[in-house]
Amino acid sequence: MTEQTEQIGPEEPTIGRLVADASRDISTLISKEIELAKTELKVSLTNGGIGAGLFAAAGFLLVLAVIMLSIAIAFLIHWNGDGLALQWSFLIVFGFYVLLAFVLVLVGISKVKKVRAPEKAIAQGREIPKALKGKA
Repeated sequence: MTEQTEQIGPEEPTIGRLVADASRDISTLISKEIELAKTELKVSLTNGGIGAGLFAAAGFLLVLAVIMLSIAIAFLIHWNGDGLALQWSFLIVFGFYVLLAFVLVLVGISKVKKVRAPEKAIAQGREIPKALKGKA
């Protein structure tokens, strides 16, 4: 009996202390993970913001290019007065863009109708509380 008493000395932690230490360590780990995620997210958002700004600038330049191309096509149809009248040339270009926009709207509507809720993710999310309770 004295051998067991010697093995369980004052240096040996109790189960309660082990649980408290594990709980504290898990809490610290989670807070550090959240801090890391915030730092990574800040860097990602900064890069994403710069990228979005550059995409917006490129889109603006592309709109200007389309306007210039439209004018060039209208003058090409007019062909120094040997083709159609200038107003009809611009009307043809306008009609082409309206037709293209109509087709894009139809394709967009068909794509939007295919949007569904993430059913698998929702189902898995409902299983998390059960798994945490050990009823998985």
